[in-house]
Amino acid sequence: MTDVTRAEQPQDEPDLLRDQFRQLIRYRALLVAGLLIGLLGGAYLAFSGADTYTATSEVRVRAAIEDPFVAGATADKNIDIGTERQSALSSSVADAAARTADAPVATMSRCLQITNPPNTLVLRFTCTASSAQRAADWVNAFTKAYLDDRQAQTKATVTRMVASYQSQLDPMVAQRNDLLDQIEHAKSSQVVGTLVSSQTNLLSRIIELNSDISALRALDTTPGVVIKPGVAPSAPAGPGLPMMLGLGAVVGVTLGLLGAWVRLVFDPTVRSDSEVTRALGAPVLGTLPRLRGRGGAGGGGNGGGRNGLLAGGRGDGRLAEEYRAIAFRLTHDKRFADRRRVLVVAPRGTGDTPAAVAVNLAASFAEMGMEVLLVEADLRTPALSTRLRTADGARPGWARTSGPGDGAWPAGLQIPIDAGESGSFDLVPGRRVRNVARALTSAPAGRLFAEADEPGSVVVVLAPPVLAYADAVALADRVDGLVVVCDPRAVHRADLERVRELIDATGAAVLGVVLHSAEPGTTRRFGLGRRPRPAAPSAHAARRDGELPRETVTTPPERHPVP
Repeated sequence: MTDVTRAEQPQDEPDLLRDQFRQLIRYRALLVAGLLIGLLGGAYLAFSGADTYTATSEVRVRAAIEDPFVAGATADKNIDIGTERQSALSSSVADAAARTADAPVATMSRCLQITNPPNTLVLRFTCTASSAQRAADWVNAFTKAYLDDRQAQTKATVTRMVASYQSQLDPMVAQRNDLLDQIEHAKSSQVVGTLVSSQTNLLSRIIELNSDISALRALDTTPGVVIKPGVAPSAPAGPGLPMMLGLGAVVGVTLGLLGAWVRLVFDPTVRSDSEVTRALGAPVLGTLPRLRGRGGAGGGGNGGGRNGLLAGGRGDGRLAEEYRAIAFRLTHDKRFADRRRVLVVAPRGTGDTPAAVAVNLAASFAEMGMEVLLVEADLRTPALSTRLRTADGARPGWARTSGPGDGAWPAGLQIPIDAGESGSFDLVPGRRVRNVARALTSAPAGRLFAEADEPGSVVVVLAPPVLAYADAVALADRVDGLVVVCDPRAVHRADLERVRELIDATGAAVLGVVLHSAEPGTTRRFGLGRRPRPAAPSAHAARRDGELPRETVTTPPERHPVP
């Protein structure tokens, strides 16, 4: 028994990831385009960097200090390396480097990059130029210009501070000399004591200022040490063509996957079997294989090519076995086993696959020993009678020609159809009528569908697409079980959800879904199928009462039921 609940259970995470990956690789054009873009970009970067050279130098920045050999006598902790990096990128340093290298300032400024390795007082100068020697000369020019500029600033600071101390010292020296003169000419011991005390205080201040001036003049103003001078590189800059092609391929595939994911998000078509199951609330009964040399999965022959819709002939073995598997799954579904009626429809569009599914399901049921009645309920464009041969090998004359009549359907005519090794089944062919809805819901049609109530009997009904006409909806409450036939890449999720809503409203149930590949006349772009247009409705479909004009109604000539 088919368990729809089991089919709708959430997937395990590995299965879900595999399903999503399979959906992404459907958009092969996007993946290939991303890969090509990545490879072209990698090749461009590789060849564009083949004529450029990069030289690097490193400078350890140090602060001015009086005695660098005294333990703990370091002022490097006061250096703000971020500020020093900005100073190295200043216009004054660039101008000095340009004068040294005799090159345009703008060109040299564009080539320079300065970085600072973490947790160090090291500045790394990097310069890229069109020749190896020029790159080395330019990076050394920048290094020298930075060190010279920093040393000049330090010396200027020392000079200003010395001048400031000297401006304080000179008045004190003059005052001290004056005090010495007063002490020399003083006659009172008390006055002498006061003058000596003032002179002593002044002398201590003079000594302090002289000490500060001496310390400033003794400072080591070396701005830094070049620990790695720039040398001419032996090879062009860049990781090389193989590395860039590899990186480009990785980036390109990533871009392709991103584009495929975006396309997948906005793709209205059904992307997997699980989405079909969720949209219709029914399991996937089977997927028809795509046969070589055939546009779709619906065609076939039965050992001699007598019936174009029957599978099982040469080259159709897989297709015939898939139809048998679908029929066995239906027979084990309790909902079908109770009523033994099945309505075969497509969501929308035209094509041979729904008719082929209906015919081959009838043949498979006949192979199981059941009495099968295939009803063609397509009363707008009937075609089965012209494509199937009777059991005696002769096509009835009325199937080849048509003439005026009363348009009644069904007329009680049942044609035995030879299904080859599967046996035979009866066909009630469709025909054009004045009022399709009235014919499908008439009492004779009800008695026809009720034949499935006989023990060992099955009724298979073929109807037009659900969303093209209301015929299938009118039949759903009489047939009860529905099998939807669709190409998952050409039908929208909204279409399947609408089909489910319509069928649920009639009280019927969707037994399952049969998937197939694209039929001739349909195209796909980036995995999106173009839905084939439904056949233009006949004149009576445009009328409110649904009746054909009297002059367009054609009926088969008078015939007698086959005993």
